[in-house]
Amino acid sequence: TSVHWHGLILPNAMDGAADVTQDPIQPNQSFTYEFIAGQSGTYFYHTHDHPDRQQALGLYGALIIDPAAPQDIPAYDLEYTIQLQEWLEREGYTFPAMLMEGGLPNYFTINGKSYPTTDTINMKVGQKIRIRFIATNNNFVHPMHIHGGPFLIVATDGNLVPPTARIEQDTVNVGPGQRYDVIWTAREPGKWLLHCHLL
Repeated sequence: TSVHWHGLILPNAMDGAADVTQDPIQPNQSFTYEFIAGQSGTYFYHTHDHPDRQQALGLYGALIIDPAAPQDIPAYDLEYTIQLQEWLEREGYTFPAMLMEGGLPNYFTINGKSYPTTDTINMKVGQKIRIRFIATNNNFVHPMHIHGGPFLIVATDGNLVPPTARIEQDTVNVGPGQRYDVIWTAREPGKWLLHCHLL
């Protein structure tokens, strides 16, 4: 396998593109990636050797790089990272969802879980939460929606949205490899659903 640091600007030899910038890492071998994280924001890492299979089977993860200096971003009380993924369940077996091979996904997960086993986020009225949507999937655009009021988009693909360009929306289309940071306010008490609007 190999590891690609999605969205980061780094030396070419550390990019992790198997058979392009490095040989694939073989079983029982290792490779050390070394670079200085010159950016802050929401990123992720994933395999770059047969990513259609390996990434869907779990070789990915969030990479949150904190800024060295305070950023011009609205205050928030909680933070939660959401990684989106897709699976194909057929005849009692689970497979990576690979559209190019006829494998249309029929399970969609948030942090490796599907409803009703997904996490519950507990908040109080008036609190704000920063949600980091990361589309670690390879197939579909996921229109992510939070019931109970709109959210403010504060960052896209690891880059802050300038304050004058920030907009409130109730749905954001998160395509494969994309990242969105949003801030949502709990305006009313109740159980509010967070979901992909296609599902």
